[in-house]
Amino acid sequence: MSALSPEQIQAVHDAAKQYEPQIVKFLQEIIAIPSESSEEKEVVARIAQEMEAVGFDEVIIDPMGNLMGRIGNGSKIIAIDTHVDTVGIGNIDEWARDPYAATLEDGIIYGRGTSDQKGPMASMVYAGKMIKELDLLDDYTLYMVATVQEEDCDGLCWQYIVNEVGIKPDVVVITEPTNLNVYRGHRGRMEIGVTTTGKSCHASAPERGDNAIYKMKPIIDEIEKLSDELRDDDFLGKGTIAVTYIECDTPSFNAIPPRCYIHLDRRLSRGENEESSVNEVKEAVKRAGVEAEVTVPMYKRPSYTGLEYETKKYFPTWVLEEDHIAIQAGAKTYEALFNEKPFIDKWVFSTNAVSITGMYDIPSVGFGPGNEIYAHTVDEQMPVDHLIKAAAFYATFAKQYVNM
Repeated sequence: MSALSPEQIQAVHDAAKQYEPQIVKFLQEIIAIPSESSEEKEVVARIAQEMEAVGFDEVIIDPMGNLMGRIGNGSKIIAIDTHVDTVGIGNIDEWARDPYAATLEDGIIYGRGTSDQKGPMASMVYAGKMIKELDLLDDYTLYMVATVQEEDCDGLCWQYIVNEVGIKPDVVVITEPTNLNVYRGHRGRMEIGVTTTGKSCHASAPERGDNAIYKMKPIIDEIEKLSDELRDDDFLGKGTIAVTYIECDTPSFNAIPPRCYIHLDRRLSRGENEESSVNEVKEAVKRAGVEAEVTVPMYKRPSYTGLEYETKKYFPTWVLEEDHIAIQAGAKTYEALFNEKPFIDKWVFSTNAVSITGMYDIPSVGFGPGNEIYAHTVDEQMPVDHLIKAAAFYATFAKQYVNM
């Protein structure tokens, strides 16, 4: 049953459509501000300015640089999260349009960050305006959160918000692109490093040394075989592992390298974790018949405020059952607004919920405009009608949740 009357639902649709020009203009303005990880200061300031202009009750920037716009002061704590950092643009020649121009063509906005993830931010800010104007408040405190450094280290921002700021919501809406479907989980991920060591000598007499690159080769072969043996899950899919980077230390191009390092990307299905994954790599090294060090790297890049918040590069898997109240609240919000049942699915990639739900057991539900297939591509894009529907969803979810 919907927590809103048919009249309220119609008013939400009317308001979302009314604010379409403002939502589009605001999105275009924040797309025009480059904001790669640890460089989000200007875009955070612009979003804070818009939150204040549309009437949020409180606008806070924490010491890490995360932005929180508060609406209401009820007993249930609800957050809607979007990260406002983006990946880089890569080779500009591969873009058909200027990645920072936010070109609008045939109802679609193109540019870096449109779907991942500034589009939902524009919808969220105007959803806040709609909540205040249409009196959709209830027994909740709602935070519209613009988080930083997600592309570099997903979930780090929420580790800081929970541990240091002290905000621990009852539920969080993750607005990563879901193509307007309701999502209930995704695989986790972690990074693993493997280092071999040898002995350097002049390359004219390689037999005098011990080539660390050659020692790495059988390990890489075993890692490739390991990928076929990892767990599979009917919903989340298969765990994966891949070598994504290799380097060596060598005194010169005519010397035998005494050290070689590979970096592994490990996607974690249900039942896989840090300990099991590290042990699998150690077993692969053992099968290769060489000595090597296996480590889990740490992340400690400072945020744009200069704050350094170190964490291990392990980001747990999470999944909620379809009958969980958070997922059902998302489904009922969707049904009330769009008169049909949503498609309930999962992301292929990772989100801030690796810490929110994976570390802290705070329920997350996914609902975002845009399609994840365009994330990080030179064709990144956002349909305008998705922005309007997302604004309606974000304006009504909190009221639906507290009345479940």
